[in-house]
Amino acid sequence: MSHHPTDFVGSVEEAIRTGVRDKLPDAEVEVSGGGGHYTIRVVSTAFAGKSMLEQQRLVLGAIKHLINGANPPVHAVDSLVTKTP
Repeated sequence: MSHHPTDFVGSVEEAIRTGVRDKLPDAEVEVSGGGGHYTIRVVSTAFAGKSMLEQQRLVLGAIKHLINGANPPVHAVDSLVTKTP
């Protein structure tokens, strides 16, 4: 794992899970990674009828506060898998 400078305090994985669940309350969210690079898997009924791009935009929009800024805790989402139940 690489070192990624950030001012964030706390669990980045939990912040990602919380951000996604705030936007998609029924979501099952799995997060792994570190050093600014994360793998995210989300299962939600909200994805039904949406394209893969629309699904990914929902998830990334939910965590944009963790991606944007001078020293964000999330540097890259290396893998993002979205599925319906």
